[in-house]
Amino acid sequence: MEIKIEQLRKNFGEKVAVDIDTYTIHSGDMLGLVGNNGAGKTTLFRLMLDLLKADNGSVHIGENNVCENEDWKAHTGAFIDDGFLIDYLTPEEYFYFVGKMYGMKKEKVDERVAQFERFMNGEVIGHKKLIRDYSAGNKQKIGIISALLHQPQVLILDEPFNFLDPSSQSIIKHLLKEYNQQTGATILVSSHNLNHTVDVCPRIALMEHGHIIRDIDNRDNSAEKELEDYFNVNVIE
Repeated sequence: MEIKIEQLRKNFGEKVAVDIDTYTIHSGDMLGLVGNNGAGKTTLFRLMLDLLKADNGSVHIGENNVCENEDWKAHTGAFIDDGFLIDYLTPEEYFYFVGKMYGMKKEKVDERVAQFERFMNGEVIGHKKLIRDYSAGNKQKIGIISALLHQPQVLILDEPFNFLDPSSQSIIKHLLKEYNQQTGATILVSSHNLNHTVDVCPRIALMEHGHIIRDIDNRDNSAEKELEDYFNVNVIE
């Protein structure tokens, strides 16, 4: 499912958070969004998900302007931060709640959650604990699984590698690549970690001060050197 951004602007007071004239994420793309703190990555994702009102412009997911109807939500999964979670539920209750929103029966939810057994590593379900009592890493896992539960055609994950141990980081990279290959879903991942982003995404968007300043083809894994050079130059400056 294609995502098209047109004349998108968002300011917070005098600060330019997002300023993108036109940008297209093609159906089936696996795009990594990279940039320093304050570059506008999370703001862009929130605009895409209609969690923030833009000052100008539009985001279309498929044929739908995200501000004008909610049809796109049936095909979209996202996890931005643990504010997405309902922390007074157990993970099982939360998964059933998310599943119910997408018309899924409990048996189907159980079947889908079971596919993430290796990723959960015995630490998520079956503990009779509320989400608020889980570690940051396990909350991250719960959020990622809930975003994938209904097998969305568009998946948006903000800093999905945060708080995860190295084994879980490796597993989620494999899961995302496999999901993209098997379903043709459009996947957007932001990360501060260049290595993770380059490992998993054949296309990289470099964002600074609200602008996408480079669109890098990483199908041959060539982006890492370009990105390291760019960020090293910025540090020196």
